[in-house]
Amino acid sequence: MNQFKYETHLHTKESSACGKATGAEHVHFMKEQGYQGIIVTDHFLNGNSRISKELPWEERIDLFCKGYEEAKKEGDRIGLDVFFGLEWNFTNDEFLIYGVDKAWLLSHPDMLSWSHTRLFEEVNKVNGLMIQAHPFRIRPYVKDLRLYPFHVHGIEVTNAQNDAPYDSYAQLYAEYYSLAVTSGSDLHWCEIPERGFRGVLSEQRWNFVSDYIAQVKERAGYEPVITKDCTGLEDTVQITVPVMLFDEKEKDISGELSRIFSQPLNV
Repeated sequence: MNQFKYETHLHTKESSACGKATGAEHVHFMKEQGYQGIIVTDHFLNGNSRISKELPWEERIDLFCKGYEEAKKEGDRIGLDVFFGLEWNFTNDEFLIYGVDKAWLLSHPDMLSWSHTRLFEEVNKVNGLMIQAHPFRIRPYVKDLRLYPFHVHGIEVTNAQNDAPYDSYAQLYAEYYSLAVTSGSDLHWCEIPERGFRGVLSEQRWNFVSDYIAQVKERAGYEPVITKDCTGLEDTVQITVPVMLFDEKEKDISGELSRIFSQPLNV
């Protein structure tokens, strides 16, 4: 059976402040790695964006979409499929959003004030997909971890930029809440990640990002790229920052964490 490989989490130099490669450079690199396509998920304006907050909304959105647009143009030229997405930041809890487009962003100039609940509702209105990215990643700038199992369609359970134990926490969390699972390389530069590439393998070639959305929601027709070093390691590393868990009304239910994990978390 033929399988098509897609990258679901990638940042460009045009829009993401942490990006080290342009959209066009990513396209050539990922084609060389045997990928059929990529989803450009630049950090949105409330995250690690290089777009000035002083600009008018329309200009900010134009600049935000530039990395995707340059990638799309080059992808069409050389035969790599390129799709649009974004990475939304709340309080260092970040979400990959698929199924929206530039026109949708332009029509919601108030969106930076939305709560988790509102964002999830709006994404659902357009039959989009909301995935919590690398939910257990620890970095010096991360002061706490915030989990919203009732405001996502799925969890990115393995990320090439994570340490393996943090991925295992994500997998246990996704299993407990019976959430769909995805995988992404979280690329910022044109280099092979130390832990290898991530992404998904699809039974069919995608024509639109809605093809990926349908696969994840139906939990069929795709499989996340997961390596053996990502599983069964939840007791090998201690979570050193507070972990908070929220219900449907965004009420803190962190006491539930003890049911999910075999060791106490820092609550």
